[in-house]
Amino acid sequence: MNAPFDLAPAVWVVIDGEGAVIGWTYAAERLLGYRAAEVLDRPAAMLLASPDDAAKAAAIAEECRAGAVWAGLVAARHLDGSRVELGLRVCAVMAADGREQWLVSAIDLASTPSWAVSGSVLEGFLTRSPLGMAVLSPELRYVWLNDTLERFGGVPRKQRLGRRMTSALPGLDTAALEALIRRVLATGVPVIDHEYQGWTAADPHREHAYSTSFFRLEDADGHPMGVYYLVMDVTDRWKAQRRLALLNEAGVRIGSTLDVARTAEEVAAVAVPRVADFVTVDLLEAVLRGDEPAVGPSGVHGALRRAAQLSIHEGCPESVVAVGDPVGAPEAAPYERCVAEGRSIREVVDPARPSPTWLAEDPARSESVREYGMHSGMWVPLRARGTVLGVVTFVRSRHPDPFEDDDQLLAEELVARAAVCLDNARRYTREHNAALALQRTLLPHRLTGGAALDVATRYLPTGAQGGVGGDWFDVIPLSGGRVALVVGDVVGHGITAAATMGRLRTAVHTLADMDLSPDELLAHLDDLVIRLTEEEHDDAVATAVLGATCLYAVYDPVTRRCAMARAGHPAPAIVDPGGAVSFPSLPAGPPLGLGSLPFECAELELSDGSVIALFTNGLIGPADDNVDLRLRRLGRALAQPELPLEELCTAVVDSMLSGPPDDDVALLVARTRGLDAHQVASWDLPADPAVVSSARAMTDRQLAEWGLDELRMTTELVVSELVTNAIRHAVGPIRLRLIRHEVLVCEVADASSTSPRLRHARTTDEGGRGLFLIAQLTRRWGTRYTRGGKIIWTEQELPSSPSARG
Repeated sequence: MNAPFDLAPAVWVVIDGEGAVIGWTYAAERLLGYRAAEVLDRPAAMLLASPDDAAKAAAIAEECRAGAVWAGLVAARHLDGSRVELGLRVCAVMAADGREQWLVSAIDLASTPSWAVSGSVLEGFLTRSPLGMAVLSPELRYVWLNDTLERFGGVPRKQRLGRRMTSALPGLDTAALEALIRRVLATGVPVIDHEYQGWTAADPHREHAYSTSFFRLEDADGHPMGVYYLVMDVTDRWKAQRRLALLNEAGVRIGSTLDVARTAEEVAAVAVPRVADFVTVDLLEAVLRGDEPAVGPSGVHGALRRAAQLSIHEGCPESVVAVGDPVGAPEAAPYERCVAEGRSIREVVDPARPSPTWLAEDPARSESVREYGMHSGMWVPLRARGTVLGVVTFVRSRHPDPFEDDDQLLAEELVARAAVCLDNARRYTREHNAALALQRTLLPHRLTGGAALDVATRYLPTGAQGGVGGDWFDVIPLSGGRVALVVGDVVGHGITAAATMGRLRTAVHTLADMDLSPDELLAHLDDLVIRLTEEEHDDAVATAVLGATCLYAVYDPVTRRCAMARAGHPAPAIVDPGGAVSFPSLPAGPPLGLGSLPFECAELELSDGSVIALFTNGLIGPADDNVDLRLRRLGRALAQPELPLEELCTAVVDSMLSGPPDDDVALLVARTRGLDAHQVASWDLPADPAVVSSARAMTDRQLAEWGLDELRMTTELVVSELVTNAIRHAVGPIRLRLIRHEVLVCEVADASSTSPRLRHARTTDEGGRGLFLIAQLTRRWGTRYTRGGKIIWTEQELPSSPSARG
């Protein structure tokens, strides 16, 4: 092992050709502890720390016999047994008698602070160092620089010596650098690892990054003599840091929402201008709709649409496609191939060479490339979970460098992260569309109050969970011309709340068909919610159904009375025909599912033209808000009974909401219409079989008066059967009532709570066919219970003749 350095001060030892020590100095004794008598004429190998070094010594001897000088490091053994690290130089010498001897010089590495480096070695080290080095005078003029710095700057040494940075390095911020140097010169405090970017004559078209440290040169008395600095080209590290920073920023900025279009815009915003001067994001149409894109190249051509684009030029004038439009590129274009093949593509447009074939086939894009100097393009597929969603296009025009492998790796990493966000947004869009479709299915499509009510509604879901909520309203036709009004509120938002709302709405419909009073209906609904909560294993569903609120009201146009009960829901507003607004004090009742308190029913008498407004608490704000103040505002908005109901709904919403609601809002407004006296006929009948013929006669005369001759025979049969059943199976008093509105209603009331049952009579039975005949002759029939007994009712369609309509 050779070493190009001088060893001083040295210890000298002489060894004969047989490997015995024949010369020993006092310096050697001080270094290893042996006196001359203890080592002379003994093998030199005894001085080595390791027996393996004996073989090494033989190899050194052979090398030196050839005339070489060996220098290297060896471990020796001190007299006290300790290890001493030595630096050795060995050379062969000839004795006077011609015998071969070895002259060994050694230096103790532990006690020597440094190795004296020769001037030639020092010059070589400084000149060929991988670090750029320079010395500046106090006037900041170059005094000396090494080969590396000359190569970094691209300016010959002769042109830099005696000159300042400002004239030699125009591509760098030399004013800032000289300000740092003056500070170091004045204070003596070094500046370490100062980083900056710029270009030099060595590479004038590419930005580089440098890390420089500045130190003050001082004489023996500490007076400043100038400044020396060390420069390292850290462009690769700087680019890596920029790429990492860009990817970190992309992780924060991309995917801030679950909106596909917004996510595409965020991708373009991150990439311009740090990656490219013009960026487009094109997605398959299926992705924009939220659907699962097709796997494979089939069906790709023509299926791309522009989702977002951004340029260093305002308005993206270089684009030939507007956002939302089909990309419309030729099938051989990189847009199509990138998606079909699932791989990145790079192309360079050189004005001195013919354009790519696909670009020659696309005059609009070709002209844009020429006009804006677009010279380098890169197409990267948006791939997530093994499926290609679209393509991101990166184009450079102002940036002079074409895309390289590192740029492609950065773009692919950026696009890979964006693809996951886009796929999440796509999947959310699909689920959101499904939730909205479910909600639209579960909410009523057409509400009618029949002859009893005019109705209008508003439903405003909150922005939470994409506008899918659990509020609902309903208008349910009941027997006898009555109409039920329902409004409810499920806890929470989203698809779970919507599904829960659908279950409750269905349950209310089913219970309403039983013609229960409002308090009884809510009691049954409460039992259902308790059972659902106990059976439900999903906490989200259990939370949504438990604590739901509901208001159920039944308006009877014959009596003009409205019966209401509520389960933890806000009371309705009542507007009389004169515009006076009141909020009736209804018993509150607990929310559904608590099962702690009974529900109570209250009745109000409403004049014709009164308005009933049912709403959820999203309209009047949270409970911790000033509810009284908001109710007064609601009253002022409703105090316009002359407005058509649709306009009244709009006025209420505009008055109560200044922006998107914080909670779902459901509003149901109904204007009452009572039935005139001539539309209702009623008779009290004794429980005597002879009265059946009288009932048929009275029915016949009333139908003739109403112009319903076509229904006389059927209705007489229905009346005869119902009255006969009431006399035979029930107890008095018996009451017959006919109601003519959108349908003809026939009701027979008695004091019994026993409901008749439809059955199929055998051929040998003498009776049991009455209700079966009624079911065949009428549109529908049923039973409802009252406090005094029950009512059997039927409905028949009115004939379409003018006399019947009159």
